[in-house]
Amino acid sequence: MIQPPAPLQGIINLDKPAGISSARAVDRVKRRLPRGTKIGHAGTLDPFATGVLLLLIGKATKLCESLMDQPKQYRATVKLGATTPTDDPESEETAVVGAVTPTPAQVEAALAQFVGEILQTPPAYSAMKIDGRRAYDLARRGNDVKLEPRPVKVYALELVEYQWPYVKLKIDCGRGTYIRAIARDLGQALACGGHLTELTRTKVGSFTLDDSVSLEQIEREPIEPLIRAL
Repeated sequence: MIQPPAPLQGIINLDKPAGISSARAVDRVKRRLPRGTKIGHAGTLDPFATGVLLLLIGKATKLCESLMDQPKQYRATVKLGATTPTDDPESEETAVVGAVTPTPAQVEAALAQFVGEILQTPPAYSAMKIDGRRAYDLARRGNDVKLEPRPVKVYALELVEYQWPYVKLKIDCGRGTYIRAIARDLGQALACGGHLTELTRTKVGSFTLDDSVSLEQIEREPIEPLIRAL
């Protein structure tokens, strides 16, 4: 008697491209899996962001919480001298009138205050809930969204390059850290405003960007070899 093939299970380390949501990326990969196969992801990336998105196949979906607790690393670009309602490039930019160009030393000093266990206020346009409703839904309706600061861990924050108005950073952080909020708060600390323009997640735990696969690769090649076994 021919035995049916074992159900697929494991993790795909996807390099999510810019321009699609994490849910959309999951949908595209799901089409390549046998019908009825469970699939989810650990740690949402915004549509404009790229990089490591862990897709959980079959029994690996049970690992979601433990994987989300893993430390993460990002490359980020912050634009100073302007703000946006969403703290990222997905809404209209407003220049800060009279913004003074900070020196590299001032940028370094401002960044130092965001390292360690810090209190961070999530962006108004975030998935945090207020009385059971998503903050971004309330913000889009023009409501005044007030979120309470909460503790997050930033293990390291390195200034990679500074050429006004752009600041390039490498960030190692824990679960729940909003990189958009770091961009916003850096701009506030420097009294010139700031928002995130680019974001790439380069690592989640032991999963790195160098070891990731593209959506095109998943859609072009047999999927089984691309799934890391549990």
